[in-house]
Amino acid sequence: MALTTVRITDGICPIFSSGSIRAHNLHFSHLKSSQRSTSVAATGRLRYRAKVTATVNPYSNTESARPEERKSLRDFLAEAENFYISDGGDGGPPRWFSPLQCSSHAPGSPLLLYIPGMDGTGLGLIRQQRRLGEIFDVWCLHFPATDRTPARDIVKLIERTVRSEYYRVPNRPVYIVGESVGACLALDVAASNPDIDIVLILANPVTRLNNFMLQPLSSLLETLPDEIPSLIEENFGFRESYPFAALLEGMLNETIAQMGGGLLEDLFAASANLPTLTRIFPKDTLLWKLQLLKSASASAKSHMYSVKAQTLILLSGRDQWLRNNGDIERLRFALPKCEVREFDNNGQFLFLEDGVDLATIIKISYYYRRGKILDYISDYTLPTPYELKEFEQSQRLLTAATSPVFLSTLDNGAVVRSLEGIPSEGPVLYVGNHMLFGLELRPAAIHFLKERNILLRGLAHPVMFTKKTGSKFPDMQMFDSARIIGAVPVSNMNFYKLLRSKAHVVLYPGGVREALHRKGEEYKLFWPEHSEFVRIASKFGARIIPFGAVGEDDLCQMVLDYNDQMKIPFLKNLIEEITHDTIKLRNDEEGEVRNQDLHMPGIIPKIPGRYYVYFGKPIETKGREQELHDKEKAHEVYLEVKSEVERCMTYLKTKRETDPYRNILPRLLYYLSHGFSSQVPTFDLPNH
Repeated sequence: MALTTVRITDGICPIFSSGSIRAHNLHFSHLKSSQRSTSVAATGRLRYRAKVTATVNPYSNTESARPEERKSLRDFLAEAENFYISDGGDGGPPRWFSPLQCSSHAPGSPLLLYIPGMDGTGLGLIRQQRRLGEIFDVWCLHFPATDRTPARDIVKLIERTVRSEYYRVPNRPVYIVGESVGACLALDVAASNPDIDIVLILANPVTRLNNFMLQPLSSLLETLPDEIPSLIEENFGFRESYPFAALLEGMLNETIAQMGGGLLEDLFAASANLPTLTRIFPKDTLLWKLQLLKSASASAKSHMYSVKAQTLILLSGRDQWLRNNGDIERLRFALPKCEVREFDNNGQFLFLEDGVDLATIIKISYYYRRGKILDYISDYTLPTPYELKEFEQSQRLLTAATSPVFLSTLDNGAVVRSLEGIPSEGPVLYVGNHMLFGLELRPAAIHFLKERNILLRGLAHPVMFTKKTGSKFPDMQMFDSARIIGAVPVSNMNFYKLLRSKAHVVLYPGGVREALHRKGEEYKLFWPEHSEFVRIASKFGARIIPFGAVGEDDLCQMVLDYNDQMKIPFLKNLIEEITHDTIKLRNDEEGEVRNQDLHMPGIIPKIPGRYYVYFGKPIETKGREQELHDKEKAHEVYLEVKSEVERCMTYLKTKRETDPYRNILPRLLYYLSHGFSSQVPTFDLPNH
């Protein structure tokens, strides 16, 4: 068998089978071209070194998108056995290796160090390597089965690597991904190096052991005979070639599931590979791992209050064997920059399970950055077609119930049912009204990507991106769908950067006051008296497209608004507490737009009607920078935009009265006769 050597540091060079670790071309191409992409523009399009021959929209057919083929648990065990063989039995110190699947990362990608859990193989990211390798330079730490390096020396080894990277590229963060015991070691490294920009991603950290589970496990291992691998393989004949192996595997998995799953279900998911497991993890190695876990856990617990690093904690709902749940809360409050995400249906080995994509988790958490400070514009990475498909499926019920209609205006003034009137090149600024909860943006974002391959960067309230520790605001995961499609915290700096990068930007001058309006305020604008967006748009020659959205009154009825809730003492206190814990906007404004209190209006559903969004004719600002620098001239354009938004809403409210498919029942009959993927007709357009 041919052998391939991969890069290592701080240890002996490991040898791996070229059949088990392959190189892949990971450059995701949005266009047909023989040239490789060089960078991603903020507009959502890839820039190329050479002229491109034909353009293809990768999002036009997301229905057929499939997740990337990833390796299985059997692949993990097979490659772990290769590691065991390549170690040669003499062990040696821990060493780094870089998987060949991760060799095609983009220039400027940050370093990601993976610290394994109890297995110690360094293969825990085997199902994540391909995606991670697109945006990180991935190094994995491998511990030979006979290695007995104490926790403090492992921490020193990791520290040397972290400091080496920091001295090489001081303005780039170093990511450390740790599982269970690896998470404890990562915490120790971060605590000892507060001067280095480290981002921690900790999967099921064990800072306090569950002795109720750990003590019986240690006692059981002590009583097992040293010959347990041969007993399993020879006496039980439990080999893959055994005629009834599949039957026994199914019976064992079913029994494990009935016992509660969790760690046992994870360990024996591929029970036909038990001989491999016992060879890789002999009794004395497992006992040493438990001692290492105790040592690392105690050290991390004592040092965690010194950690200043940005931290993302990933918790498995079925991992109850080693973790102490109460300690996770203490860890959450101890770490100053910490976000916790929970995966209720996953077990101990989180990164080896289906449905867990670490690259996507990092992206939607906005933990991916290439510099000292997160740049929401340049650090954003486009969703893959499959990620868009998953987002589209999360909005499927809303889309099916409302059958959105999108209209745009051509240069000659004609209104068409498509996005044909939308300019392809940015910068473009879309300014419109918020419907209740801002539900209009998500269907629009999907439609723009699928029809025109245009990414809308919506300016959103900062509450969707940061949460104060201890706040009663709902979990941040509820905003994942908005963040995956490029939502950006609203600020003057982010607005400026987006237009400078020629992006397609969505701005709602009414903000929270419009999205969380009161009874009877549907389609009422709450805009500031003055706005600077016209002058900033003219600086970059951006086209301003006013748009109106209607349909919320056909979907739900508000029964408990802000005024009602402020009369109920406990709701009033909750609203005031949540609002106090969030970033304040519009404090310098006068009137109702200043009221940005966060609350959840009480609604009851109606028989669904239909959403309509109408994009008016673009207003040019190119070449008018000097003219619009004058505040009075800019205010005239501002009032023109506001008037156009009101006109678009009035147009839609009038025309929808003639839509024969405004009600869901006619639309359902149309779907039944024409197929659920067909486009339901709407009212007649005057130019058709």
